Amino acid sequence: MGLLGTAGRRVTGAISGRWSAWIVLLVAVAVSGALVALGGEARTSNDPTGALPAGTESVEAAALARQLPGGQLNPALVVYSRGDAPLTAADEAALAAQATAFAPLATGPVSPPVLSPDRRAAILAVPMPAQAAPDEVTDAVDRLRGAARQGLPPGLTAQVSGGAGFRADVASSFDGANVTLLLVTVAVVAVLLIVTYRSPWLWLVPLAVVGTADVVANALIAVLSRAVDLPIDPSTTGIVDVLVFGAGTNYALLLIARYREELRRRPDRRDALRHALTSAGPAVAASATTVVLSLLTLTAAVLRNDRAIGVAGAVGIGTAALYGLVVLPCALAVCGRGLFWPFVPRPGQPEPTRSGGWAKVGAMVARRPRGVLAGALVLLVVLTTGLSGARLGLSKTEQFRVQAESIDGLRTLSRHFPAGTADPTIVVGRAGAEEALLAAITGTPGVASARPTGRTTDLVGVNVVLTAEPDSSASYDTVRELRDRVHSVPTADARVGGTVATNLDTRDAAVRDLKVVVPLILAVVLLVLLLLLRSLVAPLVLVATVVATFFASLGASAFFFTHVLGYAALDISVPLLSFLFLVALGVDYNIFLTTRAREESAIEGTRQGILTSLAVTGGVITSAGVLLAAVFAVLGVLPLVLLTEIGVIVGLGVLLDTLLVRTLLVPAIVLLLGRRFWWPSVLARQADPAPDGLARPAPAPGRAVTRG
Repeated sequence: MGLLGTAGRRVTGAISGRWSAWIVLLVAVAVSGALVALGGEARTSNDPTGALPAGTESVEAAALARQLPGGQLNPALVVYSRGDAPLTAADEAALAAQATAFAPLATGPVSPPVLSPDRRAAILAVPMPAQAAPDEVTDAVDRLRGAARQGLPPGLTAQVSGGAGFRADVASSFDGANVTLLLVTVAVVAVLLIVTYRSPWLWLVPLAVVGTADVVANALIAVLSRAVDLPIDPSTTGIVDVLVFGAGTNYALLLIARYREELRRRPDRRDALRHALTSAGPAVAASATTVVLSLLTLTAAVLRNDRAIGVAGAVGIGTAALYGLVVLPCALAVCGRGLFWPFVPRPGQPEPTRSGGWAKVGAMVARRPRGVLAGALVLLVVLTTGLSGARLGLSKTEQFRVQAESIDGLRTLSRHFPAGTADPTIVVGRAGAEEALLAAITGTPGVASARPTGRTTDLVGVNVVLTAEPDSSASYDTVRELRDRVHSVPTADARVGGTVATNLDTRDAAVRDLKVVVPLILAVVLLVLLLLLRSLVAPLVLVATVVATFFASLGASAFFFTHVLGYAALDISVPLLSFLFLVALGVDYNIFLTTRAREESAIEGTRQGILTSLAVTGGVITSAGVLLAAVFAVLGVLPLVLLTEIGVIVGLGVLLDTLLVRTLLVPAIVLLLGRRFWWPSVLARQADPAPDGLARPAPAPGRAVTRG
């Protein structure tokens, strides 16, 4: 066995020992408590351009704008309207009075009321600090909303929008949302574990272990975020919770299923646990390694929020795997066989999985592998056609699933003012070139108006209102043309920023990240599968099936979002994050299936090996897939369209991978390729015995299974 084998036996012996298991478990509890105590709050960021690289034009424009008078401010816009009726003289008098009343709430001078061209709406700009903490912004906006509703003439409404209003609504939408997400996730996992194990208390053990892993992972992420200056926003926290519970429970299901299988073969439950760890442990470790390395490919992304998800997710998955391979076995070791009551596994009992429903599915695939392969591929292609006409990129008004006053205010404002009034584009250049700069700006097609807003001895800032709807293709075209024109002004050294420009730069960065990170993810997954399966053909086949699953899931989900939920588009981050989660997590089930198939093929040959693997892993992998899909679907309780889209795409993809690809497509391919599936490993040179049945008999009690 060598040094590694000796070390492995010592580790499994310590984990499963009569007294050592207790010691390891108590140490794990103590270390977990210490880590949680040290965790504290994760670092956050209030900078709207903070996700972009430092050299991006919108980031440079924001840095220059902060040097201008008022550059440290983020205005809240109070939008007044009477529906479609014109404002009255009493309304205008009330607005003038409110401009005075808002002064104590503002960081700078409150602008006089500005009426729309049709005189059916008006706005007041109330300056607020741009760098304030989210709680401070929320409190200030709440006070402003309360003051704006006082003393209004009957029928006149006030809506607080603008940059400050939007920030406040984003922060408020997550108040308690992550707690709700966690509670719903725990409830979903608990229900599915009870259904899977059919035991009144077995489910408590994996749930407690995974729940502890999640708390510890969040503490580690908080420490890491402060140490390396990596801001963690609430959506990242929600994603990590889902990853830890989904993947951690999957690892627990696989390990406990193998443990129960070994308990039917061996009289000594500690011996059974050691063999279960030896058998299932490498598959769990390989799965976790694949996911961790795949998540770490996001460190190659230029968007900081993508990097945060990658690092935080890797910490979460690593913690879940460690607790699943060390703490969970210790917890199982200190409990007896009675933990499985009322279905207690004992030596000599038949193994129902070898002759149950999944064995019959394998028999069906074996009879018609070509037909199964063709049918599965046709279904995946049909689902992929849902991508036809799909749009990428959501505007600010399209990002919320819940009602938000700032979004309602933007819609009111866009009906009566030029579309870009609420969030003007900012141009900052040299003060000496102001006249030429203004001429270039006002001569740009798509610009409604431009006015200087602040000057220093060196710089001048210009607020530019666009005619196009913010974050539309037309607005992006205008920003590109505006950049070309102001860059051509001699000595202006101008930069174009603002929300629309920032979102354009973010979209371009996301496309760049997609092109760079996706090949890295595929390379990581291929490398892990090559090392695990010692084959070249098998990894290529498995990765191809998972990629096909991704496109099918993305297509079906895009059709669902557009035609059922009424979403305008996919969020710009959805393709990359969905690909990452689906490929990294989806390949898990193929790892669980093919590692067991490799083990069985060394005994029975490739044909019978894949059928036996499908029969004995079908139940647990299906349970794991359904659970993971349900956990990702829970992301829908959070208020952002982005998270709902990721949850649906990954959840559907996991179900496709579990119920179609792993169940039908991969076994059909293996049956058609035969031993060539394992080329160039030794299994590719091992002839299959003549097929004489679709399932082997259960091994005699106590028989050790040879590992291939």
